[in-house]
Amino acid sequence: MRFDPASLMYNEAGLIPAIAQDAVSGEVLMMAWMNAESVAHTLDTGRVTYWSRSRQALWIKGETSGHVQSLVEFRVDCDRDCLLLKIEQIGPACHTNRRSCFYTLVADGKETVTMAPMVE
Repeated sequence: MRFDPASLMYNEAGLIPAIAQDAVSGEVLMMAWMNAESVAHTLDTGRVTYWSRSRQALWIKGETSGHVQSLVEFRVDCDRDCLLLKIEQIGPACHTNRRSCFYTLVADGKETVTMAPMVE
């Protein structure tokens, strides 16, 4: 069966959440939004492409930073309203220069930063 990006359940803004996970380690690196065009572009090129809500434009991860995400596996959840992208990450995934965007731990009512920025 051929995959059709239009078969996904996008929200009212035409977007679907996409979770980027390291294909080897399983580490969750980031979450971003995709639209039908960015889904198609990602599948066509193998370069993970998101929809930038702030710029209202396609955002090819690493296009300016060099922190590229290459698609290894593209998965759709059971409700077709969330994506899991297993990727190869070059450099940090987070704009704060950390490996993952999920570096803040909340425990016992306190926040703790668990990851230092990467040195390049």
